[in-house]
Amino acid sequence: MNANKRGTPTTWTDPDDAPALTDEFFEQADEYVGDRLIRRGRPMGSHKTATTIRFDDEVLDAFKATGKGWQTRMNAALKDWLKSHSPM
Repeated sequence: MNANKRGTPTTWTDPDDAPALTDEFFEQADEYVGDRLIRRGRPMGSHKTATTIRFDDEVLDAFKATGKGWQTRMNAALKDWLKSHSPM
């Protein structure tokens, strides 16, 4: 009963199945020196700013119900809205 249990099953992966390590792979990779993160692997030009904003519960619930990645989808919906509307 007190035995340690693994959170996820371990499966052997054939090293030949690993993706190719291309220049693009390394451009998008996080860079570390020891345990310290030096650079985030995000594409250039996709700067995002953390902020605090209030939305109606029904709006948040609708996006959260779509599952993982709901914030990215909400951002995309706002970008799409800006194509045909002015925020002022």
